[in-house]
Amino acid sequence: MTKNALIVFTRNPELGKCKTRLAKTLGDQSALDIYKYLLQHTANVAKGVQVDRYVFYSVDINYDDIWSHNFFSKKLQKGENLGERMDNAFKELLDSGYEKLVIIGSDLLDLNETIIEEAFVKLNLHDVVIGPAKDGGYYLLGMKTQHSKLFKNKDWGTETVRQDTLKDLQNSNVYLLKELNDIDTFDDMKHYDQLKPFYKTHD
Repeated sequence: MTKNALIVFTRNPELGKCKTRLAKTLGDQSALDIYKYLLQHTANVAKGVQVDRYVFYSVDINYDDIWSHNFFSKKLQKGENLGERMDNAFKELLDSGYEKLVIIGSDLLDLNETIIEEAFVKLNLHDVVIGPAKDGGYYLLGMKTQHSKLFKNKDWGTETVRQDTLKDLQNSNVYLLKELNDIDTFDDMKHYDQLKPFYKTHD
C-alpha cells in the first residue's frame, strides 16, 4: 500500500438527480450528459496520479462503469450530508494506515494531475491543503490527520464554505492551491469549447 490516497467523491449519474442547477437551463438529459463528460475527465485525471485511488459513490456502487477496478477501489459514501460523508471517508482511510489523503469532486474541467500532485507535495510541510473554487467553496481538500470540525456547521453548496473552513483552520498551517472554476450552472460552463456540443440550442 502506498502511503498516499486520492479520494474521488461522485454522484451516481442518474437522470434528474445530478447537476440540478444546470438542468434548470439545459434540461435533465443535457445536464446528465455533461456530468458524464465531467466524470470521464475526472477519471482520466485521477488515473494519472501515482497514488492509491478510491471512488466513493453517493447512492450505490457500480461495478461496471468508467471507474475501472484496475485503477480504483470502490466504496460507498456514509452520512446524512456532504460534511458527514467526507468526514467518514477521511476517517476510514486514515484509520486504515494512509498518511496523506486528498479528496476531489467530479465537476472540474480545469483540474489536472499536476494540481493534485502539488497538493500531496505541499502536505509535506502543511497541515491542510485547499483548492479554492471560484464559487466560494473548494474543489480539493488534503490532510494528514482528521479535522472533523471542517465538516460540521457548513452550508454546503453555498459561497461561505471556504471562508468558514478557513476560520476553523486559523491555528493550522494551510496551503491554498490556485483557484479553479467548478461547473454547477450554465454560466460556469459557457467558456468551455468542449462542452458546446451539449447545448447547441442555447446562446
